[in-house]
Amino acid sequence: MIKKDFTRRHALKTGAALAGAASLANLTMFAQAWAQASQWKPEAGAKIQLLRWKRFIQSEEDGFMRLVAAFTKATGVEVTVLNESLDDVQPKASVAANTGQGPDMFWGLYSLPHLFPDKCMDVTDVADYLGKKYGGWVPSAVTYGKSGNQWIDIPVAYNGNVINYRQSMIEKAGFKEVPKDNAGFLELMKALKGKSTPGGFALGRASGDGNAWVHWVLWSNGGNLVDANDKVIINSPETVKALEYAKTLSDTFVNGTASWNDAFNNKAFLSGEISLTNNGVSIYAAAKAGAAKGDAKMKEIMDDMNHSLWPVGSVGHPTEFHIAYPLMIMKYSKVPMACKAFMSFMMEAENYGPWLESAVAYLTHPLNAYDNNAVWTSDPKLSLLRDAAKRTLTAGGLGSVGERAAAALADFVVLDMIASVCTGRASIKDAIAIAERQATRIYR
Repeated sequence: MIKKDFTRRHALKTGAALAGAASLANLTMFAQAWAQASQWKPEAGAKIQLLRWKRFIQSEEDGFMRLVAAFTKATGVEVTVLNESLDDVQPKASVAANTGQGPDMFWGLYSLPHLFPDKCMDVTDVADYLGKKYGGWVPSAVTYGKSGNQWIDIPVAYNGNVINYRQSMIEKAGFKEVPKDNAGFLELMKALKGKSTPGGFALGRASGDGNAWVHWVLWSNGGNLVDANDKVIINSPETVKALEYAKTLSDTFVNGTASWNDAFNNKAFLSGEISLTNNGVSIYAAAKAGAAKGDAKMKEIMDDMNHSLWPVGSVGHPTEFHIAYPLMIMKYSKVPMACKAFMSFMMEAENYGPWLESAVAYLTHPLNAYDNNAVWTSDPKLSLLRDAAKRTLTAGGLGSVGERAAAALADFVVLDMIASVCTGRASIKDAIAIAERQATRIYR
């Protein structure tokens, strides 16, 4: 018997399923042709184990796994994808580098490969191929990708870390938009605490959101951990100014930020506990996903929220710190050609373009050709993320991106310094002294 309750919803679901199948079929056809022409031929019987940061947006992971499936079908190379939280990727990669065993590929944060550059495979051939084909690499990607004269990783994407805010709440506090200067931004945060719902930034060891905002505070006030020659210069009047500003700013935060990791601000924003924080656009994506399922509260948040670039401080230019996601192949891998094949395959337009769209602007690109991806015009609340890779400063600040810069990030030197002042654990003088000792040890 044929059921008569075939509704529009059923039709939409069926249509989406058919569209997904057609998309995968097209991707598989491309993958097969690509595998035949590729200069990187996988080893016989090759299997790849890849450890990546755990997704924040389900559609991004779904898009990535479609790409993985197409690669396997075309090449016969089985790819096992392991997922770890942002904070767990670095220690697991370090253990693998030290022991010479573990996943073939690691996909981590910032300058992770530069913690052990001699353990990373030379992927200059992949970088040169992609750069030539897709309009060249943005400068920060070259900085993150190269150690000396060779590429040790491919900076696959960046997470643009921006100000997320509720429009109605900043208006209640007397503002139409997020101020573009540090002084105005502080006044907004004070007003949010006094007249509306407070904001808040992570003061715990949050590798993404915590590092992003504390480096902005330091750099926007003229402070730096090291100079262009990697000489430690953290003990400066500019750092004092940055810490004074950070402390005053933190006095406006919602309670509990001292223990926040990278997930806490998302939850606090979506529950209505805060009106403003820093993050990628995963909060907005979560609200949109909830609204699509009929969640009225999520629709309210989606309609009310927006994004802003970071304010510009006394230095007079942007000092944003967006999260780079470098992908590296470990030298101990027994399947280097298979790994290079996968690395290059995922960055091809037929793969990377749809994947970038599936990430709904949570991720942005390191290759200039992808400036024209449809995601950047799909929603006016997302368009400002397009140039994150071009706007960002790199992990070394004024200094180089190398083992020492990577170690300073991994040890949370700047984050701990600012957090200790904001939480009252240390005076400004003592916090700077501790950071200076740590940095001097790292950069000796």
